[in-house]
Amino acid sequence: MKTAIPALQIIVALGLLNVWLLRFNRSTAYRGSQARSMPEEFAAYGLPGWFTYVVGALKVGGALCLITGIWIESLVLPAALVIGILMVGALAMHLKIGDPWKKSVPALFMLTFCIIIFWGLIR
Repeated sequence: MKTAIPALQIIVALGLLNVWLLRFNRSTAYRGSQARSMPEEFAAYGLPGWFTYVVGALKVGGALCLITGIWIESLVLPAALVIGILMVGALAMHLKIGDPWKKSVPALFMLTFCIIIFWGLIR
């Protein structure tokens, strides 16, 4: 289990960095509603524009902590907790606007991976 945790840390981190840095202004099949960018997606959820950047900073910061956590383990639990909470929020937003189940799958996987990371380190 101890070797699976760093692998999940990398998977979660790279997934978040991909979405928030490389695909921020690109359309994907998983964007809420019919949004073509991250700011449009947050607008579809009824959230203020500035909140996009707060969530983005938390997710990118959390991703960097998960990567750094391979060497500095004390960073991993808080990062997994914050990212997990944000994924619960993402799932709630998809439900709020009635998105099809498919659009929630990435957030559900990230939440599951964060739970496994958290559980694996506290036991």
